[in-house]
Amino acid sequence: MDVSVVIPVFNERENLRPLHGELTEAMARLGRRYEVIYVDDGSVDGTRDVLRRIHSEDARVRVLTFRRNFGQTAAVAAGFRHARGEIVVTLDGDLQNDPADIPMMVAKLEEGYDLVSGWRRDRKDDFFLRRLPSLIANWIIRLTTNVRVHDYGCMLKVFRGDIARGLRLYGEMHRFIPAIAGDMGARIVEVEVHHRRRVNGTSKYGLSRVVRVVLDLMTVKFLSMFSTRPIHVFGTFGIGLVAAGTVVLAWLGGQRLLFGTPLASRPLVLLAILFVVTGMQFVTLGLLGEMLARTYHESQGKPIYAMAEDLIARQDAGASDLGSGLRSESTTASASKPVAGVGSR
Repeated sequence: MDVSVVIPVFNERENLRPLHGELTEAMARLGRRYEVIYVDDGSVDGTRDVLRRIHSEDARVRVLTFRRNFGQTAAVAAGFRHARGEIVVTLDGDLQNDPADIPMMVAKLEEGYDLVSGWRRDRKDDFFLRRLPSLIANWIIRLTTNVRVHDYGCMLKVFRGDIARGLRLYGEMHRFIPAIAGDMGARIVEVEVHHRRRVNGTSKYGLSRVVRVVLDLMTVKFLSMFSTRPIHVFGTFGIGLVAAGTVVLAWLGGQRLLFGTPLASRPLVLLAILFVVTGMQFVTLGLLGEMLARTYHESQGKPIYAMAEDLIARQDAGASDLGSGLRSESTTASASKPVAGVGSR
């Protein structure tokens, strides 16, 4: 399979037929073997029935149906898991993404990139309800991560298959895919894509999205920087508090011993003790985090790195083939040679 197209949908019954028609035309221009994976995220408007009919009419269509609404991230993750293509494409099911942009993005991917992300520069959405929250969210994400993408929320993306299947998504992390992929070492480029107004159905996003983005971004930032070394963040802060509290206590103790200054009425004593105790708690929390991180990685066999290529393995494979050839020759030679004692009789 050359290309897998993953489309998460939720209550998009009226958009599916025209979307599939446009997608079929775009993939025909691409001229490659492809599959379309629709992931129904627990729709209640008859979307499932429409998808079943599309599946019965087109053998290239696969339909994954959730028992209830699990969210867009879960739908994207399920599509990635079942995608068989060397290239994976994602787009929304609301007809606002233009499938005609797919061939251009696939060509861009083949210039040597791992992820091509769409940029809805001329976005056709309500400014206050959609574009303003998106601008704020994108600015916060760019400020926090090292991946300078203008439009994190655009679902129209093209991946190399191994990158897509290597992503571990949960919660609402689909909007941080470029940041997560960048943390894996993926080469990312952003291209401008067409965007259209929503004609049918209603949007699933609003102003509350900004709050969720900030909370999720804290998780992504922590996991990308300290998932394998939590002691560095908790321990550093804890040691700083312990050091500050110790310095204050030493200063106050010196005043008491040298000048006889009473400390019973000094709130600074309690603050210094609080610093020391809290700092020790943070160090302990970091050690517990280290234990949990090691248990997590070792129990699941989860690697702490992402490998792009293994040339040594290819050389070893060639040596192994050479060795097996030498062994087969020696086996043949020994088989043709009489066994000691048998030939003499």
